[in-house]
Amino acid sequence: MVKQLELAVRAEMDVHARACGLTTLQYTALTVLERHPGMSGAELSRRSFVSPQSGNEMVGHLERKGLIERTPDDRNRRILRITLTKDGANLVKKCDKWMDELEGQMLIGLTSRDAKELRKILLTCVRNLEEQRVLDGS
Repeated sequence: MVKQLELAVRAEMDVHARACGLTTLQYTALTVLERHPGMSGAELSRRSFVSPQSGNEMVGHLERKGLIERTPDDRNRRILRITLTKDGANLVKKCDKWMDELEGQMLIGLTSRDAKELRKILLTCVRNLEEQRVLDGS
């Protein structure tokens, strides 16, 4: 069921992200940066569920589009900290509107209590998998 839901959501996300001039993975990376500004490229790749190489290519592309900027870390000049530009933040807000609509469509037929419980359960599942990834060292 998780895979079926992921495929259904992903298909819709792909359509809407493309309308915003992004891929779904780029949108995901931008939303991660919105919640956690100042990440390194490696951190962003992990949080966006892409390989370091794919993450590096994505960061370069987003930077060329003017959606993010990289600045050297104050303590370690080899690390570049990534933040959204004003254009990047505005694009995330625009795209978030359709994501809210998608989520609303997905939850049609559920009571608000059921929707709240579903969010709680899914969040627990995500945290469990993230904790396992940390324990495994990946």
